[in-house]
Amino acid sequence: MRFLFSFLLAVFCFLPVSPALAAQTWQQVGEHIHQATAAAMELYAAGDVAGAKKGINDVYYAIYEKDGLEMAVRNTVAAKNANMTEYQFNKLKKAMTDGKSVQEVQAEADKVLEMIDFDIGILSRNGGPSGGWASFWPAFVILLREGVEAILVLVAIIAYLGRAGHEKYLSTVYNWAIAGIVASFITAYICSVLLESAETGASRETIEGFTALTAVVVLLSTSAWMGSKAQGDAWKKYIEGMVGSTISTGKLRALGFAAFLAVYREGAEVVLFYQALFNNASGDIEMIWLGFAAGCAVLAILFFLMQTGALRIPLRPFFLGTSLLMFLLAVSFTGGGIEALQEAEMVSMTLVRGIPVPTIDLLGIYPTYETLIPQLVLVLAAVIAVFYKRQSGKASAA
Repeated sequence: MRFLFSFLLAVFCFLPVSPALAAQTWQQVGEHIHQATAAAMELYAAGDVAGAKKGINDVYYAIYEKDGLEMAVRNTVAAKNANMTEYQFNKLKKAMTDGKSVQEVQAEADKVLEMIDFDIGILSRNGGPSGGWASFWPAFVILLREGVEAILVLVAIIAYLGRAGHEKYLSTVYNWAIAGIVASFITAYICSVLLESAETGASRETIEGFTALTAVVVLLSTSAWMGSKAQGDAWKKYIEGMVGSTISTGKLRALGFAAFLAVYREGAEVVLFYQALFNNASGDIEMIWLGFAAGCAVLAILFFLMQTGALRIPLRPFFLGTSLLMFLLAVSFTGGGIEALQEAEMVSMTLVRGIPVPTIDLLGIYPTYETLIPQLVLVLAAVIAVFYKRQSGKASAA
């Protein structure tokens, strides 16, 4: 119960509060976009190509994206509309870079404004964004999955210490686990400060893109690790090997550090995953925090039930199911991360034509070759890995 109380205290002490910003009407945002675009076109007509491109970048990053219009379009109108608008912004900047005539560049600018005006008209009739349950569930599931894995390790260590008659080490486990929670929130704060310090929209997109791709690496390694522990014997050997060697050598700090890593590893992963969720949120940000709070409440109940022996989780279904979930999230974050780098103009954007590819933000699916090909490679690699594992299992059993 000491750990449970400290866990809840840490959560509510460090839980950030998102300040409410005074909202503009979509018509006001649209007017701002028209004025800024006209100013950029004046610079281009005067021969200042660099200034004109910077002006268009400001329209996209500092108005269309920052003022929430892009998110509202994705959530209320259609994700495809937001992606096509982004593509048109890139075409406009490319026309400037290629030195097209003022008339040709103005035609591309008019297309952007026409697309934005169309979406604003729909938003105005609908009254703004609707519910954000699509943001709630990933936030809830990610925290629950990562938290359950940490709880499994802690409960297993606690149970093993109890059976071996080493209850005196329990306080060490609790204290180091609490330190892991605090370190996770410190990591979250540092990541938040780094993101806010980005001076331009392109810099923010770059950070967001690489954050998502880093999360992909962690997700894939976690998915593979979870799959390898799907058998109860493998999990039991992992815990007993980790704790038994520590006690036999008398390294109390090593035992505490094992508890710390069990919590911090999951907490650090949650930071990465949540940052990617915030970067690609298609619904209300508040719903992500609601999912976080709901996950904390469920984890507290699960920890109490598992510690008292009232609940036992079947390991094989849990590890196999969460391994699949981690892989699907990796595929999603791959698409979202590359899409963010496309917005930062670090990765090219080549639309898929002739094949109706839907835009699905929740799955990170976008109709560009640069996002789809890496996702297909991941899926193909996973199929090959599963096939190889099964064949190896049959060969060893023969």
